Amino acid sequence: MRVCLMIEGQEGVTWDDWVRIARLTEGKGLEGLFRSDHYTAIVQPQAAALDAWTTLAGLAAVTERIRLGTLVSPGTFRHPSVLARMAVTVDHISQGRLDVGMGSGWYEREHVANGFLYLDARRRFELFEEQVAVVVRSWTEDGFTHDGPEYSLKEQTALPRPYQRPHPPLVLGGGVKSRFAALAARYATEVNTLGAPNDELRARRARLEEACDASGRDPAALGFSVMTACFLGDDEAEVLDRIGMFESSRGGDADPATVLTERRDRWLAGTVEQVAERIEELRAVGVTRVFLQHLNHSDDDMVSLIGDRLVPAVAA
Repeated sequence: MRVCLMIEGQEGVTWDDWVRIARLTEGKGLEGLFRSDHYTAIVQPQAAALDAWTTLAGLAAVTERIRLGTLVSPGTFRHPSVLARMAVTVDHISQGRLDVGMGSGWYEREHVANGFLYLDARRRFELFEEQVAVVVRSWTEDGFTHDGPEYSLKEQTALPRPYQRPHPPLVLGGGVKSRFAALAARYATEVNTLGAPNDELRARRARLEEACDASGRDPAALGFSVMTACFLGDDEAEVLDRIGMFESSRGGDADPATVLTERRDRWLAGTVEQVAERIEELRAVGVTRVFLQHLNHSDDDMVSLIGDRLVPAVAA
């Protein structure tokens, strides 16, 4: 199983933090380091947030092996021509180690605070659909014209081409409803979805397979990944301690044992052996990559535990 670390960058992660985490991720054998694309804190009332794509450009220059990317960049933040060029730039700096995550956006408070247009769910998805088409065409076509509801481009040839050909892996993030599945079947390299019980993940994978069949695409060619919170420990006491620290950081006072019981079927939480067993269950329902959402970015010991023991346990 491919294993990547995912950091919520809007929760006060500094540049020094990013460099330290990236070097630890690379040194411990994880496949990649991915980050959220938000400008406003979610867990904490107020926290600093460095820009996602500028951060990736910097990390691309100070790492050598790990893959980098966003999970995911909202369609409401940037013109697709801007996103396409930013991605190509990071792809070149990293010499082909970039995955591009795109989604429709969801966080209303962030849009209002920063002056981004917050559309209803249907219109956000329509914007997202159009953005995906423009970004992929920008990477692959010469002199193309696009005349859509939101964007008009005339005879565009975006140079340079991506370092990766035909383009960086495109990861679309969402809940895998029918319209999303059709979009993914047409354009995506991989679909990323939030952690859920096995039956729900199996249903999401089935919808993707149906969409691929309808479009004439081999379903096996479309990756299927899960992003979910990870709390790993040598024993249950250490796991509960990490959950308790997270609850405290968000101003909560829930009992960690209760939280673990309620969310064990969607989180990757437990001892190394327990989480490895859960990852094998995910593999059985068609998951091809896991993104471990590391919610305490100062806890380097857990990253080391992931690299030293979990990654070897699920490497097959």
